[in-house]
Amino acid sequence: MIEPLLLSATQISTFVGERLLTRASGFYFERDSRLYLVTSRHVVIDEPSDHHPDRIEIELHVDDVNLTRSTGLSVLLYRDGLAVWRQGEDAAGAIDVAVLELDRAALPAKTALRAFTPAHLQASLDEIEVGTPLLIVGFPLGFHDTVHHLPVVRQAGIASSFGLRFQGQGYFLTDARTHRGTSGAPVVMRAAATGRGTDALPFKLLGVHSARLDMQTRDQQQDESLGLNCAWYADILLTLTAKAAPPAERAHAGESRD
Repeated sequence: MIEPLLLSATQISTFVGERLLTRASGFYFERDSRLYLVTSRHVVIDEPSDHHPDRIEIELHVDDVNLTRSTGLSVLLYRDGLAVWRQGEDAAGAIDVAVLELDRAALPAKTALRAFTPAHLQASLDEIEVGTPLLIVGFPLGFHDTVHHLPVVRQAGIASSFGLRFQGQGYFLTDARTHRGTSGAPVVMRAAATGRGTDALPFKLLGVHSARLDMQTRDQQQDESLGLNCAWYADILLTLTAKAAPPAERAHAGESRD
């Protein structure tokens, strides 16, 4: 039996027409029978780098026994000239998380995937300590099991006070070796650490991996990279998947952290 965590993530390819732009990571989130794809906002649009894809493709398993069988699903990012994803902001500004609702009718009848739900979010922040072991499930540099179409998992640890917004931003730090292509990956903790979770996917969803952090003053000849990353708190998904949340308009995060 395949571990369910590996079926929770998918590789995202961004395109303009038929031209491939980038590859990144994403994962599934389900709420009120609605299915969403979650990734970093900069995967679907990034103004500083002039990254403006008009569609994405994800890979879906169509057989939960024979994982070599898969198919691609193309998802348009704009409808009638308007962006279809949802993004958010809090008191400190924009949050690097985006969600797109997936049309279940467009999925193959036997799609094999696992989705996080609101039950996987961490309610009590003081249960999570610095150094808590984490996993980041994604596609670094596009690397993955190309035969079975599965992601790889990197080990990580919490590197800043969980629940305390690092430098006033809506994310916490992780200590992990990451690469391009990991943006949008779920940052999870085994549910056994708190005794909660779900039988189908026994993990707590803590964050959405965004990017590596570094110091502009680092001497690249003498100093190694910090090896630190930012992960946006996953509770923003409650705001972005609320039925009233408007596509392509910034919704305000419902919870404030000091």
